[in-house]
Amino acid sequence: MTWKPIISILVWGFLFCGVAGEALAQSAQGPTLSLDLTGPNGPESWTIGIRILFLLTALTLAPAFIMMVTSFTRVVIVLALLRQAMGTIHSPPNQVVVGLALFLTLFIMAPVWDQIQVRALEPYLKEEITQDKALEQAIQPVRAFMMNQVREKDLDLFVSMAGIAIPEGPMNVPMRVLIPAFVTSELRAAFTIGFLIYIPFLVIDMVVASILMSMGMMLLPPIMISLPFKLILFVLADGWFLVVGSLMRSFN
Repeated sequence: MTWKPIISILVWGFLFCGVAGEALAQSAQGPTLSLDLTGPNGPESWTIGIRILFLLTALTLAPAFIMMVTSFTRVVIVLALLRQAMGTIHSPPNQVVVGLALFLTLFIMAPVWDQIQVRALEPYLKEEITQDKALEQAIQPVRAFMMNQVREKDLDLFVSMAGIAIPEGPMNVPMRVLIPAFVTSELRAAFTIGFLIYIPFLVIDMVVASILMSMGMMLLPPIMISLPFKLILFVLADGWFLVVGSLMRSFN
């Protein structure tokens, strides 16, 4: 993956802003604004500024990267479906659900982070490898994790849609093909787990609704009666232990 096209776009953008600012300054009266791209030490001074701008942009998009290439997508969807199945709309709140999903993601992805640190980060900080080599080494553990979770059917779909030749090996699959295939597989796995979670709570809702109808209490919402039974069932069955454990084992 190369960043030269993006850097070129940013450079031309700055050049356009500089030309436009200079033309505006010549035609307008009063205070003027100009943009000097050369800097006191030549082109290198604004090249560093472009790198900083690119880094800040990457940090802004970091949450999206975390969602797309890690276990976060599956975990947060399962937790959201669990809350909806129990009927507790605002409990636990969104902050707790997202926070738990984030820490579970950190726990699940810990082996991948360790490999990235050993293979890419530490050698790069010691100036043993270049930036491009460090990026290549950092992608490999993430690629291996995604390849272990992606379905072959989803991967074949995006390979055919991309119009590229079938890769010779898993490590030769382009990231632009692997990431959407991985996300699609994660969505399927999350909804499958969510369906299994829904079943016991659905049974309780059906039993409570049948009892209320047989008693002629049709105007009483069944959710008001079934919610305490759902909570006590979830607590007695140690539901959080089962759900979190199932999520963790689903990535093995």
